[in-house]
Order: sequence, then structure tokens, then C-alpha cells
Amino acid sequence: MSTRELPTYCRICEPLCGLIATVEDGRLIQLRADKEHPLSRGNACPKGIAFTEIQNDPDRVLYPLRRTAAGEFERVSWDTALDEIGERLRGLIDEHGMHSLGWYFGNPSSFSYSHTLWMLGFQMAAGLKHVYSAGSQDINNRFVASQLLYGSSTSVPVPDLDRTDFLLMLGANPLVSHGSAMSVPRVRDKLTAITKRGGRVVVIDPRNTETAKLFEHVGVRADGDAWLLATLLQVIFEEGLEDTEALRRQATGARELRDAVARFTPEATAEVTGLEPDRVRALARDLARAESAAVYGRTGTCLGRHATLVAFLIDALGLVTGNLDQPGGSVFGKELVAVSKLNARLGLIGYGKNRSRIGGFPDVLGTFPAAIMAKEITTPGPGRLRALFTSAGNPVSSVPNGRELASAMEQLDLFVSIDIYVNDTNRMADYILPATTFLERDDIPLPFTALSPTPYTQYTERVLEPYGEAREEWRIVDDIATRIGVQPFALGAARPVGRLLSGLRRRMPRLPARPTPQLLVDLAVRTGPYGDLFGLRRGGLSLRMLRRHPHGLVLADGITTGVLREVVMHKGGRVQLDPDEIIIELRGLADRPADPTYPLRVIGLRELKSHNSWMHNVEPLMRGDREHAARINPKDAAVAGIQDGDRCRVTSPHGSIEVTARLTEDMTEGTVAIPHGWGHRGGWQRANAAGGANVNDLMSTDLADVERLAGMSNLNGIPIRLDPVA
Repeated sequence: MSTRELPTYCRICEPLCGLIATVEDGRLIQLRADKEHPLSRGNACPKGIAFTEIQNDPDRVLYPLRRTAAGEFERVSWDTALDEIGERLRGLIDEHGMHSLGWYFGNPSSFSYSHTLWMLGFQMAAGLKHVYSAGSQDINNRFVASQLLYGSSTSVPVPDLDRTDFLLMLGANPLVSHGSAMSVPRVRDKLTAITKRGGRVVVIDPRNTETAKLFEHVGVRADGDAWLLATLLQVIFEEGLEDTEALRRQATGARELRDAVARFTPEATAEVTGLEPDRVRALARDLARAESAAVYGRTGTCLGRHATLVAFLIDALGLVTGNLDQPGGSVFGKELVAVSKLNARLGLIGYGKNRSRIGGFPDVLGTFPAAIMAKEITTPGPGRLRALFTSAGNPVSSVPNGRELASAMEQLDLFVSIDIYVNDTNRMADYILPATTFLERDDIPLPFTALSPTPYTQYTERVLEPYGEAREEWRIVDDIATRIGVQPFALGAARPVGRLLSGLRRRMPRLPARPTPQLLVDLAVRTGPYGDLFGLRRGGLSLRMLRRHPHGLVLADGITTGVLREVVMHKGGRVQLDPDEIIIELRGLADRPADPTYPLRVIGLRELKSHNSWMHNVEPLMRGDREHAARINPKDAAVAGIQDGDRCRVTSPHGSIEVTARLTEDMTEGTVAIPHGWGHRGGWQRANAAGGANVNDLMSTDLADVERLAGMSNLNGIPIRLDPVA
């Protein structure tokens, strides 16, 4: 019997906590927190520890599956599956063109450099137009706000938690989510350290969340963030609290922004925000007068009707108060790979380079709104989506109105899924191709170094050989691509990446014609801001060097400030506070008309033992009293005639679900919180048995309900009513 203990790191969420894997004769026996990890230091959440159950889950897909005429799945060989997929794709391309092909990739792909890299390579080499991702249910508005502000979609500021005196947090619950758009292991310690040194943490949320309970809670009404942020700016400008020197030095358009927010006085917005004017004025003054302050917003601010405007105003508030690119404020980390500068030079991905066939939405980093996928499938005409691939994704569960998408998928000529489970979406696929778990591949967290207040990175080899016949996603993408004559990252290709690789080969004649992801990432790391420049920078990074630090490596004590001129890609190097898109939206900003038929609003809720839709098959996470329940203020429940523990019907203008009611004073009056990702119908037995409902059945995919600037799904602040179920 051979037993090994191997360091690696968790790739479920963004802290990337260090783990130790105990492997016995090729099987995972246990995962535990890595005490030698320099940042997580022996801390890991229940999901990371419980990943052993996913790795060894008997419901995992370990062999290629093909749908039979009877609608069941049968095991086939890899060659059979890939050859048949290739043949069907070639027929579709001959008849309808390459633009009839599409791809949807889910959240886990962001944690696999090789998956992301080859997906992007395939998209560019094939010229795919139909590309969708979980980003339109998550974070794409943040990228668009960065594009408008800084001219760089991938430049995202993070709160300088170690030095701030005042953290203003909107729509985020990091004690449960562990932080997002910031990579912070032991985030609870970081937040409590702020108050221990005499600072303040103010949490703005319709729910008194686990995070808010530790600090100061401001119970804003659902989807009132844009009005509140505009009001804070109005007070600061009106009372002369803005940092005029920072505005002069860092920005253009301050006067136009001031004029645009002038009508948002605390009295004018009180009904929308639900906040007393004096309280809003005090918050604005405290923020502006703090020695240092950071403003941070996350998922709750990303899923309302004005998601891009909210993300924009969060950063604008930081700049106007003199806290952008300043110690203790909102700061810009150094990328592990120079993505922003490379992208600016090559124009690989960005914003608004293309428009969607349905709705004319701008692309965000090469992707369109997932909410329009169903209509792209069902609407006749040139460019209709006919063949769909999904990887690490479950869009029927995660997009609005999954019933519409499930129905539309029946019209596809080909549906292929790359995944580790038969889920609620791919149960309708023609083929399911088994992917590896994160423990069965090498990895490095490329996007997250710049999002860590303490810059660090970690390279991990695979700690397990793939179970069954599972393959890494990049290899599957490559196998499919080559069968239709497409070669991602081929040297000499006409597209920018091919030209870049050809240039590298002139300097490095031994570079193979078809490089691997590992080779490409090593080249990217070595030529990046922390890289060894092939020996020219002593102590710089390469994969070889990182292998000598298997528990991870801290790259700097903190984020360097004074870098805004390097970050901003706009001409003149100054932040733009008055882009037309934002000024127009501010001038037209209006609350939803009141509808007595739907007097309440529903928001999402993150759960400690869930992660989106893919962790409900894990026995240790589903023990005890786990249930899918709506959190309701007792006063709202009384009006509806509902008591704690009752079954209740939640109805919106677009759909209806039934859930258990749980009454709690944590909810502000008028708002109901329901977790997402429940209500399963897939090949995962425990998840199916867990019951619940898909809260996104309440949401709309009408084009008017998809946020225009970033194509964000509107999943928060939806009008609803409650009714008891007999």
C-alpha cells in the first residue's frame, strides 16, 4: 500500500485555500487544510474539505456517454464519441457555417488556466460568435465598468483591507462567500482586524447577513444601490467634501458627474433606498472624512437592473473621496501575467467589439448574455445557434427562466457537454464527455494574484491520475477543434495569438508547433511582471521555480499604490467619470412603478455549504436540517398569512415556485431572500432528493429585462407576492 500526502489548493472559490491531499494507491482518502500555506495557514471551509466526496462520488461521469434513441445514456469509447461529434459538426458547418456553433462555460472554468486558455484559443481560431458564460449572472458588469472608467476591462481594484480605516461593503457577504473579486484567505480575520485597530466596516444589504451581524448594517431596499451611491456622491459634492486634488490629478468629467447626480438628494431617494436622509448624509460624511476608505461591492450589486452603473459608481465614489490608488483605499494589484497590457496591444478580447444577433447586446470579454441563449437557438435566420457545447456549466439552473432554455435545447442539432456530472442541463445532451476534477490536473491561479491584497501565487501538479477515462478539458477542446480543422494556438496563424507565438518561436526555435497549456503559461509567467525574464531577473518566477514552493509563495507584502497611470488605458492616462453610457443612465434612472399585485422583492442568498448548483450531491454538506427555504420578515409573512415552517408560493410576473418559509428579523421589510442553485433534475441522486425549487424560474429573459450595458441577468429585486400553500 502506497500513501502520499501532497500539497495543492482549493479551486471552488476565490481564496484558493491551501489543502493537503492524502492519496492511497491512486485514490483520494482525505483533504485537510494546509498549515504551511502562507496565507490560509491551516484554514479551509467545509466545501473544500468535502471535495473528497465529489472526487469519489459514484454519480460522477467517468466515461464518454452517448444518448440513445430511447433517451437514455450509453457508454461509448472516446474515439467513437469524438469522431461522431466531428462528423456532425462538419455537416453543420458545411450547411450553416461556423457561426452556427456556440459554447457556454460555467464558473469552475475560471479556476482552470488550461480550460480557459484553450477555450479562448478555440474561440479565436474558429471565429465563434455564440459564446456565453456564467459571467452574465455574476461579474461582467464589473468588467464593463472598468472599461468605461479605465479603458481596460480586466483592471479591477480591490479593497486594501490591511490598511483601510473604513470599509463600505455593498451586496457582499464574505463570511459566507469567502470573498469574490478579491482573493483573501481568512477573510474574517482581515475584516475584524479593521475594527480592532479602530476602523469601521459598514455592510449595506437588504439582509442582515452573517457579515453584517459582525459589523454595522445598513438595510437598503432591494435594488436600491444605484440610488444610494448616487446620493452619497450628491452629498459629498454638495457639501464640498470631494478631494479636489485627486479629481484634478486622476480624472476627467468630474463636473459632468456632479451635475448628473445633483437630483439624487437623500430626501429624493429615501423612498427607493428605504433609508432616512440624515443617516445617508452621515454615511457620506464619514466616508469622505475617513483617513482612508475602500468601497467594495459584489454579487448583490451585480444582478440588479442597473448593474454596470452600480459598479461604476462604486469606483467613482472611491476616486471622488481621494481613495482610489491610495493606501487603505481601492488599489490595483499587479497581474501575474500581463493580460491587460497584452490585451491592449493585441486587442484579443474587450468590450463591444461585436453585437449579439438577438437584442444587439455588446460582447463582454468575447461573451454575450446567457439570458438570450434560448432565443438564439429558436429564432430562425442566418447565424442561428444550432450546435452548443457546455463545459463546467449548468445554465438551465443558473440563467433566468431555465424552462425556456430547456425547451429551446430540444431544437439544437447537436448538444455536447464536458462535465463531471449529469446535471440539470446536460441530461438533454447528445454526448457527455467526462472532465477531470481540479485534483486531476496541474494549475496556477492566473487571474487571482492581482485580486489579492497580499499578492501570492501557487503552482500545483495534479495530485491524482484521472479516474476512469476522464480527460482534462483543454485536451477535449483540442480534440474537437482538430476534427473540424481548427488549431488553437497554432504557430503562424493569422490571428493575433498565432502571430505572437510565431514571434516567440523566432527567439526560441525549439518552441513546438503545437504548444501545450503548461508551456504557454510558463512563457507567460516568465515574461510577466513577476517573471524571471528567462534568467535576466534574479528570483523571478517560472513554473520550475514555483515547483520549489509547493505550498505557495507570497510575492509582496501588499499592493503597490501610485500606479494609476499604468493601469488607465484611456488617452491621457486619466479615469473617465463622464462616459456617455453612464451619464445617460443616471439622467434616466427611475424606480419600478409600484404594483400592488407584487408588493415584495426577492433577492438571492449565498449559503456556506452550497456553491451555485453543483455541490448538493455531497453527503457531508447536506447533513442535518439542510432545506431550501425563503427568508421572510415576520411582518411581511403576517400580511401574507404565512407562519414559520409553512410551505409558501412565491409568484413573480414571470413564474412561480413553492418553498418553505423561514421567518427572520434579518430581512428588511419588503424583501425576501431565496438561495439559488436548488431544485435538481439530473443524474445526481442526493441532489435530486434534496428537493427545493429553482428561484430563477421567477426571473425574466425578456430583452427589456436584460441589463443593456453588460447583458447582466436581472436576478435581484424582482417584484413578487407570497401566498400560503394549503
